[in-house]
Amino acid sequence: MLWRGNFRNARQLLDALKRRLDRCLMKTGSDPADTFRRYRQTRAHRASVLGKVLIELEPDFVIDLPHAPDVRRACRQAFGHSAERGVISLQELLGVIGAYEWRRHGVEVPELGIRIHPHYGVFSPTRSEYVALAVEAPLPDTATAFDIGTGTGVLAALLARRGARRVVATDIEERAVACARDNVRRLGLADRVEIIQADMFPAGRADLVICNPPWLPATPTSPLEAGVYDRGGRMLTTFVHRLPDHLTDNGEAWLLLSDLAEQLGLRTRAELTDMFIRAGLIVRGRLDTHPRQRRARSGSDPLDSFRIAETISLWRLGRPSTPG
Repeated sequence: MLWRGNFRNARQLLDALKRRLDRCLMKTGSDPADTFRRYRQTRAHRASVLGKVLIELEPDFVIDLPHAPDVRRACRQAFGHSAERGVISLQELLGVIGAYEWRRHGVEVPELGIRIHPHYGVFSPTRSEYVALAVEAPLPDTATAFDIGTGTGVLAALLARRGARRVVATDIEERAVACARDNVRRLGLADRVEIIQADMFPAGRADLVICNPPWLPATPTSPLEAGVYDRGGRMLTTFVHRLPDHLTDNGEAWLLLSDLAEQLGLRTRAELTDMFIRAGLIVRGRLDTHPRQRRARSGSDPLDSFRIAETISLWRLGRPSTPG
């Protein structure tokens, strides 16, 4: 549906669609994994329906509708410049506007006393329990640290502020690389933190390697979802299997991971620890925490009970000690 009327009415229509879709409550499945699959199907259907309300954009992202906001700066940040007319789903446009405001004002990371400014399409560190674990973990003597899949750069900044003398952070996505560079520059850490575009590891070895991969082995449907869903568990598996080749002899890795996949029957704890063993790694220790918001939110989300029971862990991994 290409909307040509009052912009405010378009937003009201979208809100009405959301309420109607959210009233169609999903039934739980026969087991946790089936419930999760049904949840993903329901969310995909919801996104598809909401994405069918379209808004026309004039050149330079001007909306020629009554009561339309000025979205030019927000769209330029997200998409670059445009001299052509086009259309965009209203749902995506609202996401662009929201991302623009987050980037302007930043997201507070209380554990570090800083604000991180996420860019459009880059997963925001709104859940900072994993950051608290990385603040709490004992830091080994670290001449060089790697941050794999850096996203906004929050963990790279954390390592530098905790005393790592050189941090190399990688991400496969160009948007994330630009975002992380922006954040380390804002924090005055660009002399110690290097951000590069790479699929997983940079060249060389590090005394400390940190990684916060997507927590659920499922297929993402958007760049933003790639911060939550890891297709086939690829990133986690690749990180663990390639890690020994990038650790110094006494180096340590911090793997930040939720057990939500285990709660949902998508992966077992034995499969995770067997993955460590097959890679030739040992577990030196583990720190655990729980989500700060542990109460069910509305009763309409079939995954609430699993989220309430969630544990987030920092796994301290290393190579076995060499005799002599």
